[in-house]
Amino acid sequence: MAKKIIPVISIVIISVLGLFFLSDSSSNKNILKSTFEIDATYYDAGYVEISYLDKTTKTNHVVLEILGMDESFQKTLSGSKFIETVPFPVVPKYGWQVHPVTFLIDHQELGKVSLKTEIHPYGKPAPPVIYGNP
Repeated sequence: MAKKIIPVISIVIISVLGLFFLSDSSSNKNILKSTFEIDATYYDAGYVEISYLDKTTKTNHVVLEILGMDESFQKTLSGSKFIETVPFPVVPKYGWQVHPVTFLIDHQELGKVSLKTEIHPYGKPAPPVIYGNP
């Protein structure tokens, strides 16, 4: 009988720990989702407008980067709100997925936070944001 109880107890403990870790990461994502708003919109005039908003106003600085470009774009910005315009004269041949926009945020309460999204054309729905810690 004791041999049957040990595996059952082990499974229960592992399940509880798994649920704890899953709910913790989900609540962390909800905190980030409710704190930050980002967007990267392409306009036919040949530029991308990137916006950032920290609703808590506790951002120290943000390293903004657009990946996959011939000439790399990276800029460090201060403050909890900004709109950055980046020239982008040619629509990518293989789609906007090859040019993800990343935000590495130094936040007073949350520490280092990373956000990633994709550029989308004006009038089209924004792709989902990926939230994480660097």
